[in-house]
Amino acid sequence: MISREIAVLIGVALHVVAIVAAVKIPTTLDGPFDPITVPLDQESFRGNAIDLPKDDPRVARMVSGFAPEQISVSLGASFDSVWITWITGDFQIGENLRPLNPGDVKSVVFYGRLRYPLNYEATGDSLVYSQLYPFSGLRNYTSGIIHHVRLTGLKAGTKYYYQCGDPSIPAMSRVLAFKTMPVSNSVSYPSRIAIVGDLGLTYNSTSTVDHMRENRPDLILLLGDISYANLYLTNGTGSDCYSCSFPETPIHETYQPRWDYWGRFMEPLVSKVPLMVIEGNHEIETQAENQTFMAYKSRFTFPSEDSGSFSPYYYSFNAGGIHFIMLGSYVSYSRSDDQYKWLEKDLAKVDRSVTPWLIATWHAPWYSTYKAHYREAECMRMEMEELLYSYGVDIIFNGHVHAYERSNRVYNYALDRCGPVHITVGDGGNREKMAVEHADDPGQCPDPHDTWDPFIGGLCAFNFSAGPAAGGFCWTRQPDHSAYRESSFGHGILEVKNGTHALWTWHRNRDLYDSAGDQIFVVREPHLCPSRPPVNVL
Repeated sequence: MISREIAVLIGVALHVVAIVAAVKIPTTLDGPFDPITVPLDQESFRGNAIDLPKDDPRVARMVSGFAPEQISVSLGASFDSVWITWITGDFQIGENLRPLNPGDVKSVVFYGRLRYPLNYEATGDSLVYSQLYPFSGLRNYTSGIIHHVRLTGLKAGTKYYYQCGDPSIPAMSRVLAFKTMPVSNSVSYPSRIAIVGDLGLTYNSTSTVDHMRENRPDLILLLGDISYANLYLTNGTGSDCYSCSFPETPIHETYQPRWDYWGRFMEPLVSKVPLMVIEGNHEIETQAENQTFMAYKSRFTFPSEDSGSFSPYYYSFNAGGIHFIMLGSYVSYSRSDDQYKWLEKDLAKVDRSVTPWLIATWHAPWYSTYKAHYREAECMRMEMEELLYSYGVDIIFNGHVHAYERSNRVYNYALDRCGPVHITVGDGGNREKMAVEHADDPGQCPDPHDTWDPFIGGLCAFNFSAGPAAGGFCWTRQPDHSAYRESSFGHGILEVKNGTHALWTWHRNRDLYDSAGDQIFVVREPHLCPSRPPVNVL
């Protein structure tokens, strides 16, 4: 007799085969695919995104006093813990500010498997951060009180109800609910994972979030460039994208209330569905004394300690039978630095019999063929690609480029059956313009020196020495590794069906909720592409 687990696995596999046969969804086994570029749809293209104004009810402050707002859920490194985050008290902006005292408001969460009574109680920490500018006359910012409470000892795949705030005031939220991730094994997976990058807070962003909500995700991955607060550089006024009109201004204020507007807008979704984020370039937000990433580090939680990174810029976590690796494009990644050393240890501990799927994400893509940010992350690719390939990473998700692109399986710019599929989803709907030109379009190949970015590394993108682009900085046609590309706002949904098959669907905002702009089964072949076995790492 076969075990129940094997029987379930066989049943799911047969179901997947039936789906593929019935609707003829392509799989990576059918590839590599001939490159496809979808022409720009001029009639439905909404390239000039417009921000939600601060008086829109979706971003306005709807609570008073120290009642919780901007409530969100994020995951620990495994199913048995989550973080609940919220903000109490309003931000301040101006001169000679007196920050709120975090000690004045308690951080308490009541939770349980029943709506009433909420049998368990957890307490946590709180903080206030400031954005201070090194120029006289600019109006500084100090946040409300940001609370982070960790819930532990949770059961896998279970719905929990919770209420957060300070019961002594009293100032408590309404009762909300979230569901924990499945247990980590080869047959348990979240049903749907929403993946999006470069979201912002425009009317296009609202369409993206509406689409995500309709697709009922169990988990959301946001691949950097979150609120775009740093586009608003005009003396605390929040003027609409001042930096778009004056990109060379020496006074780079970043309008922090955009973070509060974004948190309020997202609360109806992320107070129920866990959100995991990684930093992008718009989170750098340099301030006085060269401090960076203050909003990012203060407003979100990360399973950094549990995953051994002890850094908010890179970490890992499990979601059922998937091991996610979240890497930082804008912190040191060379082989002698902490991030690379952590990545080696983290990969060495992955047991593919427990988490068959290994998925990596970071902000700046390695294999985008758009002119915008073309080969900008080449230094990072040269340092890390071999390591990820040797452990058999299955899929890599990135943002940064404001368009959609899916690759064939690729390694070191060559088609490779054991290479990962790279997917760029930087099309969430942000304020900046959409990427339209391709580096292989006539006259669009950028100057190699334009690929240098002061935050991501030096100049590593030299002319190709081999392959179809030998002797050139760009291809003269869409590269073989680029399978599908399209300039349109949207998001993606990943549905892992079993230990070998995962359905990826990219949804355009302009389409109906149940239609797909791009769809493919990513199929693992562990018998042909073995990865390094796990080792004991202290």
